[in-house]
Amino acid sequence: MTRLAAQGTPLRVLTRGRPHVPHECQGDLAEAAALAVACGGVRRVVHCAGHAHAFGAFGPAEVQRHWRVNFEGTRHLAEAAGRAGVGRFVFLSSVKAVGEPGEACADEEWPLPPVSDYGRAKRAAEEALLETGQRYGMEVVILRPAMVYGAGGRGNLERMAALIRRGFFPPLPETGNRRSLVHVSDLVAAIELALTAPQAAGRTYTVAHAQAPSGRGLYDALRAVLGLPPLGWAVPRPLLVGLARLGDVGEVLMRRRLPFDKDVLERLLGSACHSPARIACELGWEARVGLAEGLEEMLHGR
Repeated sequence: MTRLAAQGTPLRVLTRGRPHVPHECQGDLAEAAALAVACGGVRRVVHCAGHAHAFGAFGPAEVQRHWRVNFEGTRHLAEAAGRAGVGRFVFLSSVKAVGEPGEACADEEWPLPPVSDYGRAKRAAEEALLETGQRYGMEVVILRPAMVYGAGGRGNLERMAALIRRGFFPPLPETGNRRSLVHVSDLVAAIELALTAPQAAGRTYTVAHAQAPSGRGLYDALRAVLGLPPLGWAVPRPLLVGLARLGDVGEVLMRRRLPFDKDVLERLLGSACHSPARIACELGWEARVGLAEGLEEMLHGR
């Protein structure tokens, strides 16, 4: 939004909070009247609202929120945009809308279905959006970002950095896994292309850096940017697996999310590699912010 405003692009922003500038309007994805106002007279929509993983959330309420916000909210906004005559709708989905790639590097045609409630809701939203676009003659572009990081974020990488800084995050073993990332400024560049490139209409694109570091690589890079000395040892993988199993048992008994379980272990030591080859070939996009530069900006704002 800041970049588009600096370019002089007329904007309208839907916010749940109190509007502070003239181009903001207040509303919610469940409010039909607010969505109609937000979409009225607009040629292009970028839908980046959604509910991601809330750490500590556990149970049916969390599942319902994914479907209410990520699926129903997207469907409501798409209908409002179609009725208002919006020409192009860019949707920020997620790489979690496809199944886990394991040791492969997944592309947009990866055949396995999503495994998480978040991913299933995002995939259902994609399908509903494409159907709505066909009904109204509205061009749809779906972007599936890998893990997004940058200054001001509150995701897993930011939490990992905070724990490393405080000395609470042990050194990970090197497993050779690959975890795809994308810096927020590179994602913004992809959004700009999705808004304007004629050949993007009706297409789905993975948005990720071509290089996917391992969990240990991320750990070492974070220590370096934090100004901490490198460590030559690691916690053995079998010990981490045992702790994760204890966490799983504890969650069943206590009926709440614990800080360390099999899902957290998978995010640290498992692979989640996603190929940006299609968006590079069709739109000429490539991630330009390297890991060290991106982490420096994330942690120090420069």
